[in-house]
Amino acid sequence: MSTVAQKWIEQGQQQGLQQGLEQGKQEGIKEGEREGLLAGIEVSLEIKFGEEGLRLLPEIYKIEDVDVLRAVQKAIKTADVATDLRRIYG
Repeated sequence: MSTVAQKWIEQGQQQGLQQGLEQGKQEGIKEGEREGLLAGIEVSLEIKFGEEGLRLLPEIYKIEDVDVLRAVQKAIKTADVATDLRRIYG
Protein backbone atom coordinates (compact mmCIF):
# COMPACT_ATOMS: atom_id res chain seq x y z
CA MET A 1 0.00 0.00 0.00
CA SER A 2 1.34 3.44 -0.84
CA THR A 3 2.07 6.00 1.82
CA VAL A 4 -0.64 8.25 0.36
CA ALA A 5 -3.25 5.50 0.69
CA GLN A 6 -2.06 4.71 4.21
CA LYS A 7 -2.32 8.40 5.12
CA TRP A 8 -5.92 8.53 3.80
CA ILE A 9 -6.84 5.42 5.78
CA GLU A 10 -5.35 6.83 8.98
CA GLN A 11 -7.11 10.15 8.44
CA GLY A 12 -10.42 8.37 7.84
CA GLN A 13 -9.96 6.28 10.97
CA GLN A 14 -9.20 9.40 13.03
CA GLN A 15 -12.27 11.20 11.69
CA GLY A 16 -14.42 8.15 12.38
CA LEU A 17 -13.08 7.92 15.92
CA GLN A 18 -13.76 11.61 16.56
CA GLN A 19 -17.30 11.32 15.19
CA GLY A 20 -17.93 8.22 17.27
CA LEU A 21 -16.68 9.92 20.44
CA GLU A 22 -18.84 12.99 19.80
CA GLN A 23 -21.91 10.85 19.12
CA GLY A 24 -21.27 8.83 22.27
CA LYS A 25 -20.88 12.01 24.30
CA GLN A 26 -24.18 13.42 22.98
CA GLU A 27 -25.99 10.16 23.70
CA GLY A 28 -24.55 10.12 27.23
CA ILE A 29 -25.71 13.67 27.87
CA LYS A 30 -29.18 12.85 26.56
CA GLU A 31 -29.42 9.72 28.72
CA GLY A 32 -28.22 11.64 31.77
CA GLU A 33 -30.84 14.31 31.18
CA ARG A 34 -33.51 11.64 30.76
CA GLU A 35 -32.53 9.95 34.01
CA GLY A 36 -32.58 13.27 35.86
CA LEU A 37 -36.03 14.10 34.51
CA LEU A 38 -37.35 10.68 35.48
CA ALA A 39 -36.02 11.07 39.02
CA GLY A 40 -37.64 14.49 39.32
CA ILE A 41 -40.92 13.22 37.92
CA GLU A 42 -40.95 10.31 40.35
CA VAL A 43 -40.47 12.57 43.37
CA SER A 44 -43.04 15.07 42.11
CA LEU A 45 -45.63 12.36 41.46
CA GLU A 46 -45.14 10.88 44.90
CA ILE A 47 -45.35 14.23 46.67
CA LYS A 48 -48.39 15.50 44.77
CA PHE A 49 -50.40 12.33 44.12
CA GLY A 50 -48.97 9.61 46.38
CA GLU A 51 -49.58 6.03 45.25
CA GLU A 52 -51.87 7.16 42.42
CA GLY A 53 -48.99 9.08 40.89
CA LEU A 54 -46.46 6.31 41.38
CA ARG A 55 -48.69 3.91 39.45
CA LEU A 56 -47.93 5.93 36.32
CA LEU A 57 -44.19 5.37 36.57
CA PRO A 58 -44.00 2.17 34.49
CA GLU A 59 -45.64 4.06 31.61
CA ILE A 60 -43.47 7.14 32.07
CA TYR A 61 -40.24 5.12 32.27
CA LYS A 62 -40.91 3.93 28.72
CA ILE A 63 -40.73 7.49 27.36
CA GLU A 64 -37.43 8.12 25.58
CA ASP A 65 -38.11 11.65 24.31
CA VAL A 66 -36.72 14.19 26.79
CA ASP A 67 -39.02 16.90 25.45
CA VAL A 68 -42.04 14.78 26.37
CA LEU A 69 -40.56 14.12 29.80
CA ARG A 70 -40.06 17.85 30.31
CA ALA A 71 -43.70 18.41 29.38
CA VAL A 72 -44.82 15.73 31.87
CA GLN A 73 -42.71 17.28 34.61
CA LYS A 74 -44.15 20.72 33.92
CA ALA A 75 -47.73 19.40 33.76
CA ILE A 76 -47.50 17.82 37.22
CA LYS A 77 -47.75 21.31 38.72
CA THR A 78 -51.19 21.97 37.26
CA ALA A 79 -52.70 18.48 36.98
CA ASP A 80 -55.71 17.83 39.21
CA VAL A 81 -55.27 14.05 39.14
CA ALA A 82 -52.28 11.96 38.10
CA THR A 83 -54.09 10.38 35.18
CA ASP A 84 -54.43 13.83 33.56
CA LEU A 85 -50.75 13.45 32.65
CA ARG A 86 -51.57 10.70 30.18
CA ARG A 87 -52.79 13.40 27.78
CA ILE A 88 -49.17 14.50 27.46
CA TYR A 89 -47.62 11.16 26.64
CA GLY A 90 -50.53 8.89 25.83
